[in-house]
Amino acid sequence: MSKKSHESEYKIVDLNETNIDEYGAFCLQSKKNTKGYKDKFEWIKKRFKEGLRLKLLLINEGAKRGFRARGFIEYIPSEYAWRGINAEGYMFIHCIWVVGKNKGHGYGTKLLQQCLNDAKGMNGVAVMTSEKTWLPKKDLFVKNGFEKVDSMPPYFELYAKRFSEKAPLPKFNPIPKSRLEKYASGITVFKSNQCPYLNASANVVAEIAKQANISWRIEHIKSCKEAQNSVHPYGTFCILLNGKVLTYRPIGKKDLRDWLSKT
Repeated sequence: MSKKSHESEYKIVDLNETNIDEYGAFCLQSKKNTKGYKDKFEWIKKRFKEGLRLKLLLINEGAKRGFRARGFIEYIPSEYAWRGINAEGYMFIHCIWVVGKNKGHGYGTKLLQQCLNDAKGMNGVAVMTSEKTWLPKKDLFVKNGFEKVDSMPPYFELYAKRFSEKAPLPKFNPIPKSRLEKYASGITVFKSNQCPYLNASANVVAEIAKQANISWRIEHIKSCKEAQNSVHPYGTFCILLNGKVLTYRPIGKKDLRDWLSKT
């Protein structure tokens, strides 16, 4: 297959201030009128000035459907990362996602290469992975030469690809127990607008807490510094119950009721 015909199968669009309104954000795009999507859209616009890069994968699905968004990668200089990490001089990947039948065709590597290219001149690229949250899985990064450089319970790992052996290794920021003390009673939900799906999840928690007559609060993470120095490494979503982590994942009504009944 020629290079020209190969490229006609897909294209990667660099979203920015001039075209974000045309293409929109990838996640939750089918529900653009929801608060979660609107908040994420505004969050993206504010982050562009901090160096956020959002690359959209468009797949050619034929003459009738044309190019459709089927994946993306979001990354930012680590000083502005919304995760509990210290990766000075690195580009940091928040999210990378290829959906449905488009997986397994190398598009993840193509998106990752965009980040590696943009990070030239820096110490390297870092990413937080997990097998049990909405974070990226490690396989793509291991295949592309990343090394595991740190880990944090219960299931978070930090991977990096250094461009120089002299570059410092990224690491997780420590979380002092004292940070949890003021959340020792009831349910506390930490959320940011970095992920558009989490607004609805926070509302579910509030609804069930009210029904169970349990005190609750929602702590909105409003800056990258708050995310980097929160009570949890994910930086985007976490539920505490009586000062202890209940989950880092969005949770449905039934699961939350079951968990509360066991406490």
